[in-house]
Amino acid sequence: MSLHETKHQNNSAQNTYQIARVVFAETCAKSLRVVEALASMIANGARRSNQSELKFVMESGLFESLNDTSSRHDLLNVAPDARAFQMCVRVVDKMLKHNLDDACCGATKFHRDEFNPDWSRARGYILEMDGLFFYL
Repeated sequence: MSLHETKHQNNSAQNTYQIARVVFAETCAKSLRVVEALASMIANGARRSNQSELKFVMESGLFESLNDTSSRHDLLNVAPDARAFQMCVRVVDKMLKHNLDDACCGATKFHRDEFNPDWSRARGYILEMDGLFFYL
């Protein structure tokens, strides 16, 4: 599955679903808490980089599930009516409407516990939640 940034305002629902698919693939919707933290991190990163949330997701290089060779890539194809995915949709919709409190202490980067990217070695994480590490 390939995700593409949508340029038109009237496609906000499509943007919501695209971001929600990535949030689902990265978190497996383990808990509402971790979904809210990752959505908050997306909002913070987009704001800091002066990009739309979708552009940040697509271009930041943080989301391993967008890599075709990732074991999480197939999770992007989650059924739209799956209960856990619908939770992600609701949280992302709330985030895109700027109604989501920051649940990640201002973080703008993250990685999962099975990876240790080069950029993370010189930083201390500020929050760990369900195997996700968040950084400023």
